[in-house]
Amino acid sequence: MPHTNAWRARRAGLWAALAVISFSLAYGLERANIPAAMFLGPMLTGLVFAVSGADLVMPRWTFAAAQSVVGSMVAVTITASTLATLIQNWPAMLTAVALVVTFGGLVGFGLMRYGGLPGTTAAWGTSPGGAAAMTAMAEAFGADMRMVAFMQYMRLLVVVSSAAGVSRLLLGGHAVAALPPGLAAGVAAPPLALAQTLGLIAAGVVLGRVSRLPAGSLVVPMLGGAALHAAGLIDIVLPPWLLFSAYALLGWFIGLRFTPQTVRHALRAAPRILCGILSLMLLCSSIAWLLVKWMHVDPLSAYLATSPGGLDSMAIIAVGSGCNVPFVLALQSLRLFTVVLTGPLVARLVCRLSESKPIRGKDTD
Repeated sequence: MPHTNAWRARRAGLWAALAVISFSLAYGLERANIPAAMFLGPMLTGLVFAVSGADLVMPRWTFAAAQSVVGSMVAVTITASTLATLIQNWPAMLTAVALVVTFGGLVGFGLMRYGGLPGTTAAWGTSPGGAAAMTAMAEAFGADMRMVAFMQYMRLLVVVSSAAGVSRLLLGGHAVAALPPGLAAGVAAPPLALAQTLGLIAAGVVLGRVSRLPAGSLVVPMLGGAALHAAGLIDIVLPPWLLFSAYALLGWFIGLRFTPQTVRHALRAAPRILCGILSLMLLCSSIAWLLVKWMHVDPLSAYLATSPGGLDSMAIIAVGSGCNVPFVLALQSLRLFTVVLTGPLVARLVCRLSESKPIRGKDTD
């Protein structure tokens, strides 16, 4: 027998230890108010297990399922009220989003051309928003998803921490635990809405595979779910247990693929990546200044709306700060949706401008 009972028992023990440590670390990070704790806990735990020689591998279908949940999460941001706010202010909002995407591409170009980061990784890693979506899509377009995850979540940590600091500096307020509609459902979500959501996720996995679209498991539920949700035909709810499961699968899939060489490369690149993040934040702050002058939005709302952080994190800070929440959510939703849709185009354009062809397959460690 190729696999003995002792081998199976050891593997089962490793998977159980991975799950327990991941959940414990994620809980600790959540208690410490670290953004994306549900993803970071499993990814960091998987990384440690991988470099320690655990030799655990996640099946590909788990990655597709996680992608489909992330696509549904993007879709839930598109609501009737969000669309109404976008329609009322569409010239300024489209201009702001176009500038944010452009600035993200410029920072990616700089890191690729002068920072020594390989292939399309710099372009995907500096995409200004949708950290989970960018990480989930990166591999299908030839980037090293491990480095993309490192860059994206480093950006999220820096941006969210800075946004919370700016909020406290301007208002002296504290963020409260509030999330956009659809992301705030408790453990016991409405049965019909939950069934519709699970159906959308399953359809995303199947149609994404059948369509053979790059990252189809993410794109299909994102576009289809957004259309159905905005039209009021389905309710999308993402209870914590479902989100955590998706983030855990995604985190393990990425973390377990790290090698000691990849970890050393990421740490060496960290100072350059941090410089890129700070440059992107400064450029986005200039867009906030334009919105204050053009639309007479209060400075904090403009800053949070253009900050290249996570939608859920910006929503928490916006609600806790008492600023223009509909404006912040509308612009952040539009940016998230645009970044996910234009990510492949921007990555190819950045590579072409830097006289580097996108690599089909993985970047080298």
